[in-house]
Amino acid sequence: MSTKVRTADTRERILTAACEVIADIGFEKIRMRMVAERAGVSTALLHYHFDTREKLFTEAMTHSFANTAVDVERDAETAPAAVILARIVRNLLPTDPQLHQDWRLWQELWVRALRDETTRVFAVDLYAQLHAWVGDAVRRGIASGEFTPTDVDDLSTLVLSLSDGYGIRLMLRDPTVTLDAALVAIWRHVSTALGLPEAVPTE
Repeated sequence: MSTKVRTADTRERILTAACEVIADIGFEKIRMRMVAERAGVSTALLHYHFDTREKLFTEAMTHSFANTAVDVERDAETAPAAVILARIVRNLLPTDPQLHQDWRLWQELWVRALRDETTRVFAVDLYAQLHAWVGDAVRRGIASGEFTPTDVDDLSTLVLSLSDGYGIRLMLRDPTVTLDAALVAIWRHVSTALGLPEAVPTE
């Protein structure tokens, strides 16, 4: 294994461990030693890659989003645009244990962004990436003729807003909100805007 590959593998393990620890105990309680232990590396090696908690946190958030996006877009050139968009909507909600962990990271980000300007700017940028993720999927569908033309930015903002609203209530285990109901409600707005069937597409 080359040095470059080993370095990439080490960073991957550290970032995966950071996501787990931050989701478990929260950013304010995290110590670099905890992440090093979870990743199976020395504290010195951890500090070599990430010299501050803040840098580790922002890299972990970026890592979490990037991994989700890569999985969802794995066959974007061949799968129907509606299927890709439905995947994105599902991945904007805490639909499985990994996404539940991602949601806990986002909640940590929101809290910290209210108190720290650097984190606020980072959070706004991450939202811009989410907005572009949804928007690009919608534009592909419009370009291919699968979707009815619509205001892409408005629809993307609506999808993110609805996902945040329903996601928070799902994370709170609100008994009046179910995952299936949230998906159906969000997709109803999407399907109306894009001229699609109301049923949420499956693979």
